[in-house]
Amino acid sequence: MARAAVEVTNLMVDRLGRPVLRGLTFDIPPGQITGLLGPSGSGKSTLLRCLVGVQRIRSGDVTVLGQAAGSPALRRSVGYVTQSPSVYSDLSVGDNLRYFAAVARAPAGAADRALEQVGLADRAGDLVGNLSGGQKARVSLACALVGSPTLLVLDEPTVGLDPVLRRDLWALFHTLADSGATLIVSSHVMDEAARCDRLLLLRDGRIVADDTPEQVRLHTGTDDLEEAFLRLAEKEEAVA
Repeated sequence: MARAAVEVTNLMVDRLGRPVLRGLTFDIPPGQITGLLGPSGSGKSTLLRCLVGVQRIRSGDVTVLGQAAGSPALRRSVGYVTQSPSVYSDLSVGDNLRYFAAVARAPAGAADRALEQVGLADRAGDLVGNLSGGQKARVSLACALVGSPTLLVLDEPTVGLDPVLRRDLWALFHTLADSGATLIVSSHVMDEAARCDRLLLLRDGRIVADDTPEQVRLHTGTDDLEEAFLRLAEKEEAVA
């Protein structure tokens, strides 16, 4: 059996003296899309920062691709897209991609392929500062893809995108997973849950479900994943 791409044990994170993540333990299988879903403030972005090794933790262990999260050995294996576009506004789209391709020591043509993947091949000469928010988000995604990462961590990658672009990006995510990459995609939009192979449903810093969409529906007795989340949240409140 393949080793988990991500292993988290008793992860606890505080911010300003208050708990944000409350003893999380879970594994993420390789070669799948794992959806990290939950309302704003549930701890999704904090958890993603832990996975890429840029978040100070109180206690616990986070292992990524067999290494401690944030290890130098992981720099070319992990791609990370934050909620805010992390690209250079004073450079063109193409210059951004070529810069990140050089940092990742990607092969020739990788920048062009990444732009094709996110549907921006015709905007390579445009200044990033002149793009829309959704286009900037896609440039950030292309920059993360340029090094062909083994693990791709995406924080709300479809926010602000129209339904057609959302559909196309999810098709791309599945293509990447089919090629062997592991993807972790956070969202607060519950209809995206059905597009994932596996779900981590987070509420108030706790995992209320860790299963496939089909099993979440089965266990909660509803085909509506948003209703399923509400039922799980109510059950968690009753136990607390």
